[in-house]
Amino acid sequence: MTIDAAFNASVAYYDEWMMKALPNYNDIFSSALALLPFQPQAALEVLDLGAGTGLFSKHVLGKYPQAKFVLVDLAEKMLEVARQRFGNASDQFQYVLGDYRKLEGEAEYDLVISSLSIHHLEDADKQALFGSIYTVLRQGGIFINVDQIRGETAFLRELYWDHWLEQVQASGFAPERIQESIDRRTTYDKEALLEEQLTWLKSSGFQNVDCVYKNFFVGVFLGMKD
Repeated sequence: MTIDAAFNASVAYYDEWMMKALPNYNDIFSSALALLPFQPQAALEVLDLGAGTGLFSKHVLGKYPQAKFVLVDLAEKMLEVARQRFGNASDQFQYVLGDYRKLEGEAEYDLVISSLSIHHLEDADKQALFGSIYTVLRQGGIFINVDQIRGETAFLRELYWDHWLEQVQASGFAPERIQESIDRRTTYDKEALLEEQLTWLKSSGFQNVDCVYKNFFVGVFLGMKD
């Protein structure tokens, strides 16, 4: 099964799953929003990579109601949920069905966001994408990536996995839904080390690079274009 088909198959329960399966979901996204220095009425131009059903964009829209968004994803059914979510603000949203490794055109953005997506890429593609993101950001622009982190040792990798598995097994989801998520993670995840991700951001030109929040295997990464 291709990755877009796998995520299309999860669309009916994806949002609820994310809120229960991520360690400290609310802390993750409140931490991400706290990094944004823009004025509340700013007409930001936002690019959401691997947008899925638009959860990250929803949080940004709540803080910046005048923002305009471009949502990019491979999974058509996920983007359809996003269209429905933002139906009352349809003039502020564009949807692109495709591979975000190929950022094209002359558009520039104030903010690029991504959540739980870039870890599906090979490491070389991650590095290249960070460079492309830097290029499409305006001066003063910000990149925030909520993403997975590979444990540096076998002990840490087992710790992260067991903690996640314990959490999802207590989520109330049916065993087959839990198994589907396990299968997605073991098939499609290509996590990188924390230090690798920070190094790639810096080498792409980003300043003030940091992982500002980390909970087991999930981190909130920041990079700024001065």
